[in-house]
This record gives sequence, C-alpha cells and structure tokens, in this order.
Amino acid sequence: MSIKIAPSVLASDFSKLGTEAVRMTESSADYLHLDVMDGVFVPNISFGAPVISSIRKCTPIFFDVHLMICDPLKYIDDFKKSGADNITFHIESTSDPESVIDYIHSVGCKASVSLKPSTDIKTVFPYLEKLDMVLVMTVEPGFGGQAFMPDMLPKIKALRQEIIRQKLNTDIQVDGGIDEQTVSLAAANGANVFVSGSTIFKSSDPHRTINCLKTLAADAFDSEL
Repeated sequence: MSIKIAPSVLASDFSKLGTEAVRMTESSADYLHLDVMDGVFVPNISFGAPVISSIRKCTPIFFDVHLMICDPLKYIDDFKKSGADNITFHIESTSDPESVIDYIHSVGCKASVSLKPSTDIKTVFPYLEKLDMVLVMTVEPGFGGQAFMPDMLPKIKALRQEIIRQKLNTDIQVDGGIDEQTVSLAAANGANVFVSGSTIFKSSDPHRTINCLKTLAADAFDSEL
C-alpha cells in the first residue's frame, strides 16, 4: 500500500490559509486534509465550501475533504465545485451511506467514509467494495490537539483484515494525535494514510517531518497483521 501524509488545515494559521496550503504543498505533503464541521454533528464550527474554494486557487494539491456534518448528501455538489478530490462523510450521519457513496462517485470524486471511536468497525464492512478509503478516527471528532486513542488500534487491524479478506485495495486513514510515536502504531495495524495537524504545521521543517512520518509508517506497515 502507498503511504500518504495529509496535514490537517485545522492546525494551520487561519489568517493565511493560502500561504499555509502552499507551504504544505512545497513540503511534499500528499494530501491537504480539510475538516468541515457544522456545529451540530460535532460541537464545533470550522469552515465550508467557500473557504475551500479560496484555498484551491493557491495550490493543485489533492484536497481530502472530511465532512463532519449531519446530511452530507445535500452538500456534495458544493464541495465538488469547491475543489474536493476526495469526500469523506460519517457513517453516523443522517444520509443513506450507499446513496452518498454513489453520488460522490457520480460527480467525479473519490468516496470515503469515517466512523467515530464508539462506532463498531463492522458497520462499514458492507460498503467496502464501493469505498476508496475508510477513515478511522483516533480521537473524538470536532476538535484538534487531542491525544491518540490506542484502543482504536484493534479496529484498524480488523478493518485491514477484512479488506484483505475481500481482496480489495481500500486505503485506511487515521486522524487524531498522529505524530512520530503514534504513526508507527497505526501503520503496524494496517493504516496507510495519516492525518497530522500540529506535528506538521508547528514543525520548523515540515518537509523533514512529513518525510520522517512517511518513513516510520512505511517501516512499520502491516507488521502486526
């Protein structure tokens, strides 16, 4: 599996989002992770499609848009137009999962699903054949800067084993508390796409940090499977 690093814009300097996006692009980030929060599905509000459209003017980097909103089906068109390359929605949202996956694909984006820490990983198994990626939250969604939850590791492992059983190439993304210590743990259990916020954005050398995370993940990948 290809290892990818996705800096999370939540940890950036919001007064210069365009500059921050360019800095991540020039630092060899694979994706730019954009968390959209509606203040209802999660207890925080971040930004929406207009802000993403503004950032898109500054960089061609792959936009990994994570919708933490109640009814994602209603907004797929908006985020496609804003420049999203991948759209992730929550299995716990009010929209029908299969309808959302199909519609995301119909507008030309990759389709991914995320689940909260309390959600059984088996909930996503029926949809794996249609999904490009599954995001396993390793913190409670809604706020940045939380500590990695090691009890999510068995979920990552079970998901990778099911992907292997179904003979799929689905990516597993993890988001929450990913740094030089936790990236190896997540990779060892089968994750291959890593969202990291302050570890990268607060680094004095984000290019070095991204390469370090990628190397650590590659060295550890699947060692527990």
